[in-house]
Amino acid sequence: MSTAPLYDPDRASYDEATEARIAALLVGAIDPHVHTGPSIANRALDHLEYARDCSKAGFAGFVAKDHDYATTMTAWMINKHHPELRTKVYGSIVLNNVIGGLNPYAVEHAAAMGAKVCWLPTLTAENHFRWEKSSGWVHPASTTKIRPATPVKVLTENGAVRDDMKEIIDICIRNDLAMASGHLHISETWAVFEEARKRGMKRMVVTHPEEIVDASLNDVKGLAAMGAMIEHSNAMFLEGGKFHVASAEDLIHHIEAAGVDNTMFSSDLGQVGKGCFHPHEAFRRSIKICLDAGYSDEDIRKMVGGNAARVFGIPKAEG
Repeated sequence: MSTAPLYDPDRASYDEATEARIAALLVGAIDPHVHTGPSIANRALDHLEYARDCSKAGFAGFVAKDHDYATTMTAWMINKHHPELRTKVYGSIVLNNVIGGLNPYAVEHAAAMGAKVCWLPTLTAENHFRWEKSSGWVHPASTTKIRPATPVKVLTENGAVRDDMKEIIDICIRNDLAMASGHLHISETWAVFEEARKRGMKRMVVTHPEEIVDASLNDVKGLAAMGAMIEHSNAMFLEGGKFHVASAEDLIHHIEAAGVDNTMFSSDLGQVGKGCFHPHEAFRRSIKICLDAGYSDEDIRKMVGGNAARVFGIPKAEG
């Protein structure tokens, strides 16, 4: 079992009825974006430890994400050798330098091994480098510590979608693989997703519009209207957390902009250090925000599990 507690010791404490309601809403949840280990950055828990914690809480599944390697083989091994776990682990790939950037061979292999999502560049997106300079923050898993990074570009100098990006879009479509925007600037996401929609893409995810990517509520509304799912990293709404950049009110505004049916929650956690909560705490607190805002249990279940199951094409457990 993980050395991290199921919930952080100084977690928000609610009355007994609210605690029970939140616990019930976590049953069947899916965490579509979590940074469990192993990784070249220190992690609080590994993929198997998180699967055990998720199983205890009744989660239907989670998507393991690492910036530098496809998690598909790990997911396959856990699911095969731990059939006792209620939670299923799903693999993913991120198009950063280590796997070759816009590498269609890597995407095809990940899809063949059962990956559910292909993230566009994160730590090596051009926009990420700009954001790091302005924020003064350097990711602990950055491979720039090993060798200089090369920006992975999805657009040509003229702003058109690159041919290798188009090829990867087609691979995702053929293999029913979801495509997530990663750390692209929102203007790049628009360009790629508009091209993807024209080519027949049905599974598109906008990654944490509240941070790094410079998205507005109008962007959220427009991309949701296009058919994209809006994924919120709830670590960014945790007061007292290391990644706290937005308020509960901001989260509600985002939900209203996209609509409940086009909103899903993720933890985006797994890191170590002060203010790094257990991933489940992000779900607990986001559920409480939604309860306080008057959302129904049915709507909350969509945002913590049902919508992720739909966009990634994975089974949804009954809550």
